[in-house]
Amino acid sequence: MSLTKKQKQQVIKDFQLFEGDTGSPEVQVALLTASIQELTDHLKQHKKDDHSRRGLLKQVAKRRRLLNFLKTRSEDRYKELLKKLGLSK
Repeated sequence: MSLTKKQKQQVIKDFQLFEGDTGSPEVQVALLTASIQELTDHLKQHKKDDHSRRGLLKQVAKRRRLLNFLKTRSEDRYKELLKKLGLSK
């Protein structure tokens, strides 16, 4: 259900702003998005897994807060990230 180390490294590599960047909002949102997609697929098969559903909702809320933070700091980076991830606002 969680991302493998290789998957995480690939996401970080795709969204980092500079070499060694793992904490920028772009990287954090991309990691959360990948995790949310995995949990969504899991919940399609296991409809009664309420514990995972709660974790999913917490991740969605965290991603929303990070996106709001990025939007206030730099709207260009925010729009580019939404486009890159295929998220709608």
